[in-house]
Amino acid sequence: MARRSQRDNPEQLRKKLISLLEDFELKLLESNLREQVKSLVPANYYLRDLGSSLINDDKIESARDRILAYLRKYCGEVVHGDELMVVAGISEYARRIRELRVEHGWPIFTGPALREALEDEHQDIPEFVNADTHKKDTYILTEDKQDREAAYRWRLANEIRNSKDGVRTKILKYFRENIGKRITGEELKYLANNASAWPRRVRELRTEEGWPIVTRVTGMPSLPVGTYLLEEDRQAEVHDRKIPDTIRIEVLERDNFCCRYCGWDPQKANVADRYRSLLELHHLQHHGKGGTNTVENLITLCNICHDEVHRGGIPASALIAKMEN
Repeated sequence: MARRSQRDNPEQLRKKLISLLEDFELKLLESNLREQVKSLVPANYYLRDLGSSLINDDKIESARDRILAYLRKYCGEVVHGDELMVVAGISEYARRIRELRVEHGWPIFTGPALREALEDEHQDIPEFVNADTHKKDTYILTEDKQDREAAYRWRLANEIRNSKDGVRTKILKYFRENIGKRITGEELKYLANNASAWPRRVRELRTEEGWPIVTRVTGMPSLPVGTYLLEEDRQAEVHDRKIPDTIRIEVLERDNFCCRYCGWDPQKANVADRYRSLLELHHLQHHGKGGTNTVENLITLCNICHDEVHRGGIPASALIAKMEN
C-alpha cells in the first residue's frame, strides 16, 4: 500500500530534508548503489510531506481536498500538473482531478479542451489562456461553483459515448437530454472520444442544423467561458436555417464577397488574423421574428462580426447604414 503523506510543520520538514541531503554527501562517496537509493527514500517522503503541508487548514485532509483548495485559490488561472502533484503529496493527482470534475461537479478544464472551445467559437481569448494551455498537463477551474448534477450527466455521457453514433449525433443527443442545463466543453470533448473537432460539430448543430445552442458570445453572456447550453428542444424550420444557394450567391456577389461591416474578405486571411476564417449571411430581420430569406433581408458578414452582432456589440442600425452606403 502506498504511503500517505503526513502533514507537519513546513519549517520542521524543511530542516529534516536539508539534514538528510547533507548526510547524503557521504553516501555519494560509497559504491553501494542500493544503499544510496535506500537512503533517499526518506527524502522523497519528506518532500511529499512538505508539499502537502503548505495548505495550512486542519479541515483539508485528503489529497483531493488539497487539489481543490489550490485550484479555488487560483480560480481562472492556468495551473500546471506538477503544482498539483506537490500540494497533493501524491503522484496520482490526475485521478483526483477527474473525481473532482466527474463525481463532484467542479468545472475543471484541461488547457487544450478550453482552447479548442474558444478558438472554434472565435471567442475572445482570455488573458489566462496562454501558450501553456496547449500542454495536456494544465488545468483551469473556470468558475468557483460546484455543479451538483454533474455526476448524473457524466454517467449519461459515458453511455452515449459508447454508442455507434457519429460525434455530432452523440453531442446533440446529450444536449437534448440536458435542455436548459450548462454543459462544459470537457463533457463534449469526452463524448467525442477526445477528438479535437468537437467544437466544430457544436457550431454545425447551431448554424447549419438550427439548434438553439448558446455560449457566452452567441446569446448568453452570463455563461462561463467554455460552457454551452441548449435553450429549448426545438430545431429551426428548414426554410429558416437553409438559405437557397441562388439567394446566397446573389447576396455574396452584391457585397463583393466581403464583410459589409469591416471589409474583410477571404483573400485577406493571414496567420496574424487566424480568427476571421469565413463569410456568413446574416438576417437583418431575424427569421424567428418573420424575417425572410431574401436578398434585401440578408447581409454578408465575416464570422467575427457575425458573432459580435448576435451578442449585441453591433446594432442592427449600423448594419442597415452599411447597406445604404
